[in-house]
Order: sequence, then C-alpha cells, then structure tokens
Amino acid sequence: MRTILLFAISSLLTSTSAAPKLDNKGLVLTTNGIIRGIIDGARPAVRQFLGIPYAKPPLGDLRFAPPQRALPFGSLNATKMPPSCMQYIGSTPNIIINDVLEFNIGGSNASDPLHTSEDCLTLSIWAPRNPKKKGLPVLVFFYGGAFLNGGTDVPYQIPTQWIQRTQNLIVVTFNHRGNIFGYPNAAGLPLEEQNVGLLDQRMAVEWLRDNIAAFGGDPNRIGAWGMSSGAVAMAYYSYMYRDDPILNSLIMDSGNEFIDILTKDPAHANFTFMAEQFGCGDLNPAAELSCMRQVNASAMQDFMRVYSDDGKTPIITFSPIVDNRTVFANYTALAEEGKVARIPVLIGSNAQDGEIFVPYNPDGVDTTVADLITMTWFFCPSYQSAKVRTNAKTGPVYRYLYSGNFTNISPRPWMGAWHGAELPLVFGTHSLYRDTSTELEYETSHAMQGAWHAFVATAGEKPSIEGWDAWDQVAGGRVVEFGNGVPARLLDTTEMERECQVVR
Repeated sequence: MRTILLFAISSLLTSTSAAPKLDNKGLVLTTNGIIRGIIDGARPAVRQFLGIPYAKPPLGDLRFAPPQRALPFGSLNATKMPPSCMQYIGSTPNIIINDVLEFNIGGSNASDPLHTSEDCLTLSIWAPRNPKKKGLPVLVFFYGGAFLNGGTDVPYQIPTQWIQRTQNLIVVTFNHRGNIFGYPNAAGLPLEEQNVGLLDQRMAVEWLRDNIAAFGGDPNRIGAWGMSSGAVAMAYYSYMYRDDPILNSLIMDSGNEFIDILTKDPAHANFTFMAEQFGCGDLNPAAELSCMRQVNASAMQDFMRVYSDDGKTPIITFSPIVDNRTVFANYTALAEEGKVARIPVLIGSNAQDGEIFVPYNPDGVDTTVADLITMTWFFCPSYQSAKVRTNAKTGPVYRYLYSGNFTNISPRPWMGAWHGAELPLVFGTHSLYRDTSTELEYETSHAMQGAWHAFVATAGEKPSIEGWDAWDQVAGGRVVEFGNGVPARLLDTTEMERECQVVR
C-alpha cells in the first residue's frame, strides 16, 4: 500500500512539471527521414514520437484504394497527437457516451472534426528514455471499434504511464481506415481491394519491421495486441500472412476469428446507396467509384451519423467482407490444413463483455441478455479459437479472463468488467479519471502489464504468472483470471466451456 501511495504522490507532483518539450536525446533516422519526438515534463522517462506517416495520405484517387508506402519526408517533428481516421459517434446511449468518455477519440462524446481527418495513416511510438536493455520487445496495439471507430488519440489508450513505470517495452499504436473508407465494398473495385483497412494494418507492421530498431526495439520481437475488432483483425492477419507474419506473438483481447461482424452485401448495395445521396447515382461501377472519390469526406460521415441516429432503413454497413485473401469463410478448415501462422497466442475476454451491447439504462441492463451475449459473442468464440489453434499446433495457446470491477472505470454498480474495461489497466491510465485507484487496481494493472510484456518478450515461452500453463482442450491447462479480489489467480473454466456449443 505504501508503494502505491508514493507512486500516486509522485504522479501528482510530476504533473505540475514543465510542458512537453522537444526530445533532446537525439534524432532518429528512419527509411523515410529523420524524426524528432518529445519528452513530456510529467513523464520524463518516456520518448514519444507522435503521428509518423507509414503510408501516403489516402486522398483523391487513393481513397478506397490499397495503401501505398509513405514518401520520404526529410525531417519530421513528431510532436503532436495526430488526428484519427474519419468516423462519427452516434447518439444512442451507451456506457462510453454517457459514463466513460475516455474510450472515445479526444475524450469526447460527440463527433469532433478537430480529431479526425482522411489524412490519417500514421503511427505513434512510446519508448523508454532509459531502457533497461537494448533491443526491447515491441507491442503493437490494434484498437477496437467494430471497424467503424477508434484511433490513437484515445485518452485511456495512451501508454505513457506504462512506459514511465517499466522502461522495458516499446508500445506502438496506429490509425487505419474504417467504415466506408476502409471497407467500401464498391462494385468498381476488384474483390481483393475491398478490405483496404486490413491492408493498412499490414503496412504499419511492415514499417515497424523496417524501422523499430532505430527507436531501440527488437524487430524480431514485435508482438500484436488487439482488442475487440482489433483482435478480430489480428486473427484474420494470422491466416492472411501465415508464411510471413513478422509478429512473434498475438494477444487477442475480446475478439477473434470466430466473431462475425462482417458485411454481407454481394450486390454492393450499401456503396451504391451512399453514392445516390451525393449525386453519384445511375452510373456504371467505374464512374460511380470515381465520383465517390470526389465527395467531401466529412459530408459522407455526417450523413451516416444522422442516418444511423434516425434509425432509418435500409441499414447500411461497412466492415470487412469475405474475399478469400484477407478474410476467409471457414477458419476451422484453414487451421486444420495448417494455413495459419505458427506463433503463440494469448486469448481472453471479459466477465461482462456483453453489457455494452444491450439497451442502456442508467439503473441497469437486462443481465440475462447481456450474459447471453457475453457467452455467445465473446467467451465461447475465444474457447473455439483456442481449440482450433491448439489442434493445429500453431504454438502455445494461453487463456485469460478479466473480471475486475473498479468504480473509476465502471462508475455504475451494475457495470463490472464490461467490454473494454481492461484497457485502462493494461495501458496504466486507470488512475487518471474519476475516483482514486485502489491498491487492488494498481496491483491488477501491474500483473496484466507484466503478463503482456512477458508474452511478447519471450514469444509466449515464459508466462509471468507461476502455474500458468499453455492450454490444451484434452490435457487441460489453466486460465488466469485478473482482478477478481486478487490481481491474478488460476481459474478452472470447465463448467463455462460446457455451455459453449462450438460449431465447426
């Protein structure tokens, strides 16, 4: 307890330090040019490099197109948090709009053009100023948001505190296109170029492979951590780039290949419907696509926001489609054929994942429906992914369950470990908003940070928690539960697994 109090006092004192200043430790030479970052006066042991372009701006003829490598930029002051890709925040009440705004870009509960741009294909790097060793492991975060929302400028998802405390890891976050800009499903595009948001992700990882050593990272120890749709995208990635994953490990957090949030629109009706709203109707596919590349990006997002908020039909959706290049129809069959990357995986979910997906009521939600969603959308798909990967012998598979219930993240009594509630614990941002963090909250945060670090640092060979064995559906193996009265404990989930009807 004394250590935690001293940490809190230290944080309070340093928060009054000097404003961020240019990083005088030195310039970083990359394949695109020389980069200079900043040192935050409140977190002086962290070097921050914010808004580095990893691809050309996807503007004009590059809208809806696969990403192209960034051009040389000579020198770059990477000193400001970059805008996130185009998106909107709807008005339907839910936890992150009504109660916990720090999960939204810019910490806002309303669409804010100051925090979004179509010129958004950038990544940001947080590195120790005084690393304990050379060649640090690197963790790349794939954010969630149903392939519609999310970005690097999310208050709860900025790892400065984590790096300040540990000095043993580099964390990277990056923007990638979503919604219609990332998944247009337009008749004028070839099938293999519909899921360009997923192609953005690969280009960001390739940029890191080529450049992370200049920031003190080990290019052979780059692991990925994805949450929700970010974890779904990572799972797709492991099949898509099975022969050259670049990544040494995957942490799939409340998402995997068996969560279906795909768009099923073979007639391309959604894109054509949008085209009709902006004077691009009644055109052949090529002309329709060309016309839509000239439409104002904000106008498109504003239309979708109003259309969605008004509950109009037909419902229009833009998320990945099955193209048998980036997204496949049968992942069980692919795994059985050995067509998946052979790298270790950590798979988990939250005890109350489903609460955010049922109609919101400040006094509580329908727990029967929420619990059903938790099992069918999250816990059971995680169990299925673990089974499939274990059977395919892709590498060690570890499992976890997050069950923390902390009032500064779950301010209403019924919330519990809702979808995303684990993120402030891992990023170390839990103490920054609302109530003071508890001793258990700090300890759980440190346990999760240690587990994530150990997984990428050792490629899953040496878990940070004693007794945490690789899982096997026949021989067994333990699941670690975080935050349920103690920071971490071994858990038997056999009874929960019996509720899962895994369908091949």
